[in-house]
Amino acid sequence: PNQVNNVLGFPYIFRGALDVQARTINMEMKIAAAQSLAELAREDVPDEVAAAYQGARPRFGRDYIIPVPFDPRLISTVSPAVAKAAMDTGVARKPIVDMKAYKAQLSARRDPIAGTLNRILERVRRYPKRIVFAEGEEEQVIRAAHSFVNQGLGTAILVGREDRITETAAFLGIDLEGKDIQIHNARLSRRNSTYANFLYERLQRQGYLFRDCQRMINQDRNIFAAAMVAMDDADGVVTGVTRNYSIALEDVRRVIDEKPGHRLIGCSLVLTRGRQVLVADTAITELPSAQQLAEITIEAAGVARRLGTEPRVALLAFSSFGHPPGERSEKVREAVRILDGMRVDFEYDGEMAADVALNPDLMAQYPFCRLTQAANVLVMPAFHSASIATKMLQEMGGATVIGPLIVGLDKAVQIVPLGAKDSDIVNMAALAAFNIGG
Repeated sequence: PNQVNNVLGFPYIFRGALDVQARTINMEMKIAAAQSLAELAREDVPDEVAAAYQGARPRFGRDYIIPVPFDPRLISTVSPAVAKAAMDTGVARKPIVDMKAYKAQLSARRDPIAGTLNRILERVRRYPKRIVFAEGEEEQVIRAAHSFVNQGLGTAILVGREDRITETAAFLGIDLEGKDIQIHNARLSRRNSTYANFLYERLQRQGYLFRDCQRMINQDRNIFAAAMVAMDDADGVVTGVTRNYSIALEDVRRVIDEKPGHRLIGCSLVLTRGRQVLVADTAITELPSAQQLAEITIEAAGVARRLGTEPRVALLAFSSFGHPPGERSEKVREAVRILDGMRVDFEYDGEMAADVALNPDLMAQYPFCRLTQAANVLVMPAFHSASIATKMLQEMGGATVIGPLIVGLDKAVQIVPLGAKDSDIVNMAALAAFNIGG
């Protein structure tokens, strides 16, 4: 433990010095690097670092007084400190004007998700939101809530028993005092009866008695968290750490409806080889009809635009424009005809195979194709093909997959994969705060 490794210093010292075109590396810059390392060692350790310790999460103390060399936060911690010291001591020939943007740029070099989400995070910081973390007693959820607040993204609301949460936070070395972190115990909440009445009004004609609704509000954190958002006591909710995706979604849908005029879909963001592609529907409709495929296409295009990308949508099939022939592709062709009649304002075409959609050289063999470039939104012919493809890419293709993102609910809700890491939870909480689902 506490190995003083030169890779903790020299790459990031030179990064900061070069970025401000420093005339020299002076003592103040080296001291700034040392101080930033000391401060980083006192911060809560993310899951990526803990994984290297084979389950024994390090905490500041006699065996952990200096960060480990593989901590992904080093570049965005040490380099800005060195750059600032160079500017303060007058040796920088190219001062950095926006230090926050510089830190975000550095993070993006190591983390493709950081680069993609940077614009979203900056907007959320300007308009911070109240996000409910439904499984508030879980360690990674507490760490995620702490990180969410520390990044200036808004207020975190942990749902759970206060004594259990504070005890776990103390064990993790996280101080909840003075933070924008609230704890709500569903059973003891003063809003309990209001939420129960609201839920009963929704479910009374679906076989539920009032006591059933009261019990769900008291005992089910997903139901309670969703009710908070539905009643405007919070702006969004993130859940899923301890329950399967479909079960968590079923809980939420008891409380929150689809947005009027929209279709509920799951949309996954795939990041690989410098490319960003949206895939839909990856979570909701198993075997969509042609009409449903058209509606999924419109929702997915809306997500692309909210991410700052002009959509080019390919409706996928096993065939490309009639070859090889097959009745399953007819449904995709019919979806294109439906979109033609709707006069949507984005590029789309189909049916086409995935390689044609993503490879401009192959697409060039079909000069009549309406897409001007490779597709950046892929609409799958069925939920199972979408789910299989994205999971395969993630496990075998070296891709990073965010999602499935829930799109089309009337309130901001996102569900993380079962057992998600704290960084994944923070990203989903930020997407909920941004209301990526529309």
